[in-house]
Amino acid sequence: MQRRNFMKILGVSTASLSYASFFGASILNAKENKLLGFESIDINTKDIVVVPKDYEVKPLISWGDPLFSSAKEFDESKIINEDSINNATLTFGDNTDGMSVFELSEDSYIMCVNNEYINPEHMFNHNGKNMTLDDVRYEQNSLGVSIFEIKKDKNGDFNIVKDSKYNRRITAHTPMEVSTLRGFDRIKTKDDKNGERILGTINNCANGKTPWGTYLACEENFDDFFGSSNKKLELNESEKRYGVGVDSVYKWELDSRFDISKNRNEPNRFGYVVEIDPYNPNSTPIKRCALGRFKHENAEVLINKDGHVVVYMGDDEVNEFIYKFVSKNKFDSKNNKNNRNLLESGTLYVAKFTNGKNELEGTGEWIELSYGKNGLIKENGFFSYEDILIDTRLAASFVGATPMDRPEWIVADNNSRFVYATLTNNTKRTEAGAANPRVKNQYGHIIRWWHKDNNHNSTKFKWDIFLLAGNPMQYPNDLRKGTSNITKDNMFNSPDGLAFDKFGRLWIETDGKYSNEGDFLGMGNNQLLCANPNTGEVRRFLSGPIGCEITGIAFSKDYKTMFIGIQHPGENLLPSHYPNGGDSTPRSTIVQIRHKNGNVIGS
Repeated sequence: MQRRNFMKILGVSTASLSYASFFGASILNAKENKLLGFESIDINTKDIVVVPKDYEVKPLISWGDPLFSSAKEFDESKIINEDSINNATLTFGDNTDGMSVFELSEDSYIMCVNNEYINPEHMFNHNGKNMTLDDVRYEQNSLGVSIFEIKKDKNGDFNIVKDSKYNRRITAHTPMEVSTLRGFDRIKTKDDKNGERILGTINNCANGKTPWGTYLACEENFDDFFGSSNKKLELNESEKRYGVGVDSVYKWELDSRFDISKNRNEPNRFGYVVEIDPYNPNSTPIKRCALGRFKHENAEVLINKDGHVVVYMGDDEVNEFIYKFVSKNKFDSKNNKNNRNLLESGTLYVAKFTNGKNELEGTGEWIELSYGKNGLIKENGFFSYEDILIDTRLAASFVGATPMDRPEWIVADNNSRFVYATLTNNTKRTEAGAANPRVKNQYGHIIRWWHKDNNHNSTKFKWDIFLLAGNPMQYPNDLRKGTSNITKDNMFNSPDGLAFDKFGRLWIETDGKYSNEGDFLGMGNNQLLCANPNTGEVRRFLSGPIGCEITGIAFSKDYKTMFIGIQHPGENLLPSHYPNGGDSTPRSTIVQIRHKNGNVIGS
């Protein structure tokens, strides 16, 4: 990297550089509207959730808590039998992740929450080492999506409304409709010979919320659940690219549906965005295959100024890509029935980034992934539009998309002008490139892009780096220091979740190393930070218990209650007993946070 550009990174925040060049230098001297009104907290290595001194935090729901009166409470005995397997469909699932709330009244909401995966080391007395088919069935009912009503009481706390008509669990067995790929040969199985209905959704990571009132659950590391009883099975190019192998992480090949030697097409039925109607508990979820098949993190939905729906998505794996989908038809605020089909058809694009005057900014283009365009033809191994949707990664590589440092959450600001994306980390990167300026990127960074005339349907864009996470105490003279808005008081690594509140604050969640030593000294447990996107200032708002990831974020309509997910506390048998303490099993939990004086969160 040229010395002048390296010094820019070390001496001036990229936020200041970018906004100065885009809006004019006068903004740097303008009086800044104070967005961050809380006192930053210190790092935390304890087994608790820490928030600023003027705030309070309380659990809302934990893995195993009943959604219905007929459900049994969480059982510390961890006995797996037919009763416990069935009971899992009546309780909150494991490992809370992306979430959204849907308003019923000023004091009540439907909450939709992804239950991404499971932690066998805490779920079973054998710590996942001696799996049986019943254990697998219990796991299959413990992930997916949890939907339930919450209501505020007279003290201002939200509580679960048991037996609400909206309460439901969506699991690995829930029937799903197939959109776009319906009837295609590569999704047909011996149990679904017509390719018309898929059972279940798994590894739902982050989420999306549509303007027409539906919830989007995004399937990520689905390959972890597939294996083969035939260990000599020869894998094809597509299976290898998606990580599907003969040995699964969770031993679900004990269930023949997830044994690829017996059901070769079953993996092709996962890796999609699933659309769910939270207001209709009898509705059938729909796999929106037109948005491509890859390891979806979240789906950021916005309405372009021409009326087309645009969905931004990241593929959460090192050296994978950033995508956008543009709907064929337009949003109609007066025809919600028509809007329900907007994700049925459209055009999928993948991003290619190019450096500009320095490594901190540049230009880019969206490359269309349509059959017959950009070399996506049978002579190059792509035989149909449907094949491209199933092998989206292969198509994106073929057209020359830019491999990124694990693209995770993507969000647009409140004016839908700037789009931000977390690039969580990539220790496998051996050469710096456009939008990914560090080799062995162990700290991660956040980029953003914008289009001319705020037109998200454009195929050209500009980009810059909003911040590089780093450790200025360990590496004061190295690119690993990060940008100048990273200090000893707000250090973090592996930015993951992102969200804007309606006031323009950018909330950043982390899923990184929590050793608090070596390269990560001074970072403590995973955390929630808040940034002022106009100045680049970053403050630490929350830190979580031992071994957890901070993920999933939602707000009440008045923004006086924040909901945050505490995922996998005590993973890998680390010494956590959150949230109940003592010798209790650590349990993934959603917490609710309020200011003691009833102020807006973050103000």
